[in-house]
Amino acid sequence: MATARVGYAARVTDVDLVKQYYQRFNAGDWDGMCAMLSDDVAHDLNQGERQIGRAVFRAFLDRMARSYKEQLTDIVVCGNGHGRVGAEYVVHGTYLVADEGLPPATGQTYVLPGGAFFTVADQRILRVTNYYNLADWLRQVGA
Repeated sequence: MATARVGYAARVTDVDLVKQYYQRFNAGDWDGMCAMLSDDVAHDLNQGERQIGRAVFRAFLDRMARSYKEQLTDIVVCGNGHGRVGAEYVVHGTYLVADEGLPPATGQTYVLPGGAFFTVADQRILRVTNYYNLADWLRQVGA
């Protein structure tokens, strides 16, 4: 089974690593999340471009924290034991501040299913690919 090591923590499976990633997301622990990533992590944005690097990922998290307050529930994480992991969850969010290219924010709330795929190797997350239904989100925020 693929394992990963985060900082000085004991070795964990690839699935456990992704579960910890989401625990840190729900806690708003951006530094902890970033510590789990490779230096050259590939982040595939939903309906957007691929971004490369831990610093770029951290800037993305900071932007998200300004515009959205989100908690994930009903998280299910599955893996093949060889570094390929998938996750499904439900996003419960509030749209706080308008994000670039998106409609105005007035504190709209939304509930949206989402998912992500990960590549885990060398005891780090090498890739995060996120998916959600943008049209559904736009409808919920009144666009």
